Amino acid sequence: MNYHMIINSVKTVEEFKDAWTSADYIELLNRFGFPDAKNSKPEELKDLLFMAISDFEGPEAAAILLDYKLSEYLNEGQIDQMSHDMLLDKISEEYTDISLHHDLFNINQLLFKAYNGTFPSTKATIIEFEITPNKDVTKEVVLKVLDHTLANNSVIKRLFADQLAGKEAFDEAEDIVWQLKATGDNSYIMTTSEYWISRDEFKDAEFDATIVLFEEEED
Repeated sequence: MNYHMIINSVKTVEEFKDAWTSADYIELLNRFGFPDAKNSKPEELKDLLFMAISDFEGPEAAAILLDYKLSEYLNEGQIDQMSHDMLLDKISEEYTDISLHHDLFNINQLLFKAYNGTFPSTKATIIEFEITPNKDVTKEVVLKVLDHTLANNSVIKRLFADQLAGKEAFDEAEDIVWQLKATGDNSYIMTTSEYWISRDEFKDAEFDATIVLFEEEED
């Protein structure tokens, strides 16, 4: 399949706007032992949560946040392990299926700010692009097209060379790309972790790409 891509912008962000709602803050404050949060002014909730979090040990606070946001995906043992690994910045290596989850990024940044940098900061990459033809544009397809402009030292190139070449199924694309959203006839916004793609890895802003989709061999 042949595609033409134009990269309009690549941004690095440390947090997403509206990542947490007032309802989130109130519920979390309850979980951190501040039951009267609902009577507080909305603009004060975030700072109150930072103070409440700082009364707990880092792993304990991380476990509360993980349970609130990711209990659907993680069992109690995984939450306990991850709450310690987050402090050591081991998430990207050991939990690649979960570490790229949008919610975990928000949790990490909340902890980073609450503890004044004790937790490692994580960053996200937002890519705005145009692609033609606008046909079968999936997360897998976009990553395979982007492969033609990413630097050779890209983590994706090193870890998923066979998947990018169409020699193996690329199921990991669903976790690598947090969000792929159409914004126009041929325009999209893609969000991923800076761990996978950083803004300084792009070589060309406009290019053609021929990609190969993996096909299962018939018995």
